[in-house]
Amino acid sequence: MIDVIKARDRHFSDFGWLKTYWLFSFARYFDPHNIQFGALRVFNDDVVEPGTGFPTHPHEEMEIITIVLDGEMTHEDSMGNKTVIKTGDVQRMSAGTGLTHSEFNLADTPVHFYQIWIYPDESGLKPSYDQRSYQSSEWKNKLLPVASGQDLQNVVTFHTDATIYRCDLEAGCEVTFGSTKGRRVFIYLTKGFLSVNDQEIAEADQARVDVEEPLVLTAEHDAEFILIDVPSCKGWGYSDETLGGGKK
Repeated sequence: MIDVIKARDRHFSDFGWLKTYWLFSFARYFDPHNIQFGALRVFNDDVVEPGTGFPTHPHEEMEIITIVLDGEMTHEDSMGNKTVIKTGDVQRMSAGTGLTHSEFNLADTPVHFYQIWIYPDESGLKPSYDQRSYQSSEWKNKLLPVASGQDLQNVVTFHTDATIYRCDLEAGCEVTFGSTKGRRVFIYLTKGFLSVNDQEIAEADQARVDVEEPLVLTAEHDAEFILIDVPSCKGWGYSDETLGGGKK
């Protein structure tokens, strides 16, 4: 099944300093039918105005990945990191047993970024940090892994059997993603028009894919998108043995 969620159906909040689309239940927005997709828990499409930002706040037991599309953010955390995340950069915090951090736009133009939260494969991890810079030419007409927990090279690492890809396809070009068995694939279109196994999505649409066959992604016009491959989470919970019950 390929479930397409149109751009108009995203949850939008305008706080003045922050304009954001929350693609899953988050903060004040709650939809019991839109909590997560596999191990993917949060995908926020954020724009932060100059001179503003997120004051120090806590996180725990989550892999938090930030992808900057335009502008820059200054990050500071309780692990001692103070960095600037710029256009093309990817940052990861493993919140683990707990950390605090802040993010401020100290530049003179708005910053546009995606923040993605993915459940880790194990709890109780020591908080940690990773960051890497990429050039847009690196994901031209191909799926480029930029963050992964699948032992890939030259990526920001995290602690989940999952991978985040960027891609910029020229009109008429296509790429194939083949590893879908037992997986779920989330696609968010930054701009353009894209066909996913002949199902069309437009700018700011999402495709939530739960099929066990290769995906063929074709650019109807120039198209930029994020693709996230995550565990399906089928089987999370009690085993059949546990569900058999017991007596004392």
